[in-house]
Amino acid sequence: MTRLLQGVAIALSFLAAGTVLASDPPAVGSPAPAFRLQDQTGKWHALPDYAGKWVVLYFYPKDNTPGCTTQACEFRDNIFAYRELGAVILGVSVDDVDSHKEFSDQYNLPFPILADSGKETAAAYGTLTKYVGLVEMARRDTFIIDPQGRIAKHYFKVDPKGHSEAVIADLKQLAKAAAPKG
Repeated sequence: MTRLLQGVAIALSFLAAGTVLASDPPAVGSPAPAFRLQDQTGKWHALPDYAGKWVVLYFYPKDNTPGCTTQACEFRDNIFAYRELGAVILGVSVDDVDSHKEFSDQYNLPFPILADSGKETAAAYGTLTKYVGLVEMARRDTFIIDPQGRIAKHYFKVDPKGHSEAVIADLKQLAKAAAPKG
């Protein structure tokens, strides 16, 4: 009986951790998958709109949950550092536009939160995950996309606390390395 309970506990822990449904995430150096999604105001955003800029594309599971709120608020609180680096922040979850509007308004988020209700973008970036074996959501991953539209960095299963500062530090290094020499 004890082994049965241990087996059930192990199986449940794997389910709670999530099972990847999508393909592998794009590799560093490869072109970032294209997307066209609406933000919390209904405005459409596509990757080519940001050509020539650094893009921080972060995926998160659900609006108005503790970790997702922490992550979004840390990006919000560091918005001027991102702007100084010439970077834009785009949040993505499978929640709809109305949910994103409420979330964005409640926390005064100064960047687009994109609604991937069809789950195609999360799947293309390899973040679509099934939680507790039932609910499909985006895993908490972040991608830095360079000004040429290539994946420059991938953060897998992000801890939301302190993540924004780590992204800023890496952006500074990536931008410095990409700057013309001379």
